[in-house]
Amino acid sequence: MTQKPTAIHQPKKILIVEDDPNNGEFLSLVISQETTYTPILATNADEALQVVQTITPALFILDYFLPPGINGFELYKQLHQRAGLQNVPTIFLSASTEKEDLKQNNILFLEKPFELDELLKTIEKVVRMPDTSSSSL
Repeated sequence: MTQKPTAIHQPKKILIVEDDPNNGEFLSLVISQETTYTPILATNADEALQVVQTITPALFILDYFLPPGINGFELYKQLHQRAGLQNVPTIFLSASTEKEDLKQNNILFLEKPFELDELLKTIEKVVRMPDTSSSSL
């Protein structure tokens, strides 16, 4: 009896775009310790756009206010225009944001400060949804 080779399971990746180093490190630590996902941290839109050239994340977690040049909503639009990223769900985290933009586009939003359990449950909910976008939540 021979065993079939099994595929190596690669953990799904979550791209976090957060310009505050403390918040970014905290989110990365929580995701790596409390979930089966691998966090990838970018501190601005340019870094995020470089990351998605080599990986396809299972989820984007975006801060609304990013360093000068582009806000989280503009980054969201740019990311979702790229081939293969159109259906990647997104969670926005921010203390204040233009909620109207998010509501009009049915984008999931958690206000800072957020409950850690709420964030973890939301991550599990959206990442486990097969082939859907965050607009269907």
